[in-house]
Amino acid sequence: MAELFVSDLHLDAQSPAANERFLSFLEHEAVQARVLYILGDLFEAWIGDDDPDPAKGRICEGLRRLTDRGVPCFVLHGNRDFLLGTGFAARTGCRLLPDPVLATFDAEPVLLTHGDALCVDDHPYQELRTTVRAPAWQQRYLRLPLPTRELLANRVRRGSQAHTSRTVPYVMDVNAAAVSAVWRSGVSRIIHGHTHRPAIHRDAFEGRPVERMVLGAWYEQGSYLLREAGRYELRQLDYGAAGAGAAASR
Repeated sequence: MAELFVSDLHLDAQSPAANERFLSFLEHEAVQARVLYILGDLFEAWIGDDDPDPAKGRICEGLRRLTDRGVPCFVLHGNRDFLLGTGFAARTGCRLLPDPVLATFDAEPVLLTHGDALCVDDHPYQELRTTVRAPAWQQRYLRLPLPTRELLANRVRRGSQAHTSRTVPYVMDVNAAAVSAVWRSGVSRIIHGHTHRPAIHRDAFEGRPVERMVLGAWYEQGSYLLREAGRYELRQLDYGAAGAGAAASR
């Protein structure tokens, strides 16, 4: 059985096609997997485990059906849903993991991360990330009324869109030195999302092969990484077809 990896789905009421594609993915591809890893930004925004949004509720129900059928699902926080908490985990049966985390596949350690921590050239974002990941900040935010939290989340989202539009693209990609630091730790494979640049990058570091696998975003088309029999393959999902995904690249 295969391991599946997805990231950057950005699901909410404004993305009905992506929502339906993900629910279909859970019912067709994921249910046949050994395990599903969601590497951050499952939701476009998550303002707390008491979020009453029915669209997000459907996604949580789909994840609960998957885990109830015996498929483990592990979730990392992204830059949009870093407030996923124990309530979400209890509701879905998913297990929240720290970011980054080392997973072991066939005795090989593989670093799983959302990927934003590798984009160290984006200094304004890194400052914001440090602020909102602080437990004290999160506790203050979660004590606010739901409408206030939603208003603030929308304001941050608009600010993020403006920041993205005026920032040089390479600044928002991973930093080479940050990636090299991972290779220097002894890891030879990284799987991440965040940059919305799906690809498998093969290189060499200090005489050994290394591989960085980048997951795609679901704004226009669903995609996932499949690991089976020691091989990794990026696959795309056709929005026009319900069910099976077609191989795109490796």
